[in-house]
Amino acid sequence: MARQRSEDQRRTDRLVDGAVRALIGTLKALPYSWRVPLMGWLMARVIGPLAGFTDRARSNLALILPELTAAERDRIARAACDNAGRALIENYSASELLARQKGAQIRGPGLAALSEAHAAGRPVILASGHFGNYEAARAALVGRGFVIGGLYRPMANEFFNSHYVRTMEAYGGPIFPQGRAGTTGFVKHLRAGGLLVLLVDQRIMDAPHMDFMGQPARTATSAAELALRYDAALIPFYATRQPDGLSFEVTLEAPVPPSDPVTMTRALNDSLEARIRAHPGQWFWIHRRWR
Repeated sequence: MARQRSEDQRRTDRLVDGAVRALIGTLKALPYSWRVPLMGWLMARVIGPLAGFTDRARSNLALILPELTAAERDRIARAACDNAGRALIENYSASELLARQKGAQIRGPGLAALSEAHAAGRPVILASGHFGNYEAARAALVGRGFVIGGLYRPMANEFFNSHYVRTMEAYGGPIFPQGRAGTTGFVKHLRAGGLLVLLVDQRIMDAPHMDFMGQPARTATSAAELALRYDAALIPFYATRQPDGLSFEVTLEAPVPPSDPVTMTRALNDSLEARIRAHPGQWFWIHRRWR
C-alpha cells in the first residue's frame, strides 16, 4: 500500500502540480511543431539539471557505459532529458499525436502476429519500455482500429496523477492501476481476448534480479507469466524517435516464444537493450533502474 503523504508533502505536491499544469497549458497554446521541441529543450536545459535528472542519468551511464568519455555521457544525458520532455508533452497532446500517427507505417513481423491473434480472439500483451515514446506506437495501432489498454503505476503526487491518468485514457482502451483492484481488471480484460501494454523496465520491489545492460536490476516477470497463463501473444513493440524530433519509426518485433517466465523476460530485456544501445539518448536514463 502507498504510504500516507504528510500535509507538508501534500502542499508541496499541490504547488508542483500547479506549476506543471501551468507549463503544459502554456505549451499547448503553441503549435505542436513548436511545443514538442520547446518542452524537450526545457527538460534538457532547465528542469532536468534543477531536478537532478541530468545527474542521475550521468550516474547511470557511468555504471552501464564506463567506456564513454564524460562529454559523451553528458550528451546522452541531455538527449535523454530532451526525449523525456518531448514524450511528456506529446502524451498531453493526445488528439494531435493520434492524428499524426494515424496511417503511420508499422514495421516488423509482430503486426501480422498481432492481427492474427486479435482476429482469433486471443489476448495480446505488447511489451515495451521507457524508450522513444511508446504511446506513439500505441497511437499508430489505435489508428488501425485496435483498442489497447494498459497497466500503470500511480504517481505519489495525487494531484498530478489525476490528469496524468486522463492523458492515458485519451488514447482509448481501459487503464488499470497497479495493485489488487487494477490487476483484477487487467486480468479480466486479458482473459476476454483484450490487448494490453506492459512496460518491462520499471524497478519492482521484491522482483528477482536479472541482467539488464550488464548489471543486475529488479525485473518483474509478470508479462511472461500472464502470457503463459492466458495463452497471450507476447510482442515487443517500440516507437523510435526520428531525426526530425517529431516523427517515429514504429516496430512490432516477432512474438517471444513461450517457454518459462525467466527465459521470456530475458528475451524482453535483450530486445529493449538492443534498442537502447542503438539509440542511447532515447531511453529513460533518469529513472532509478539500478540500485
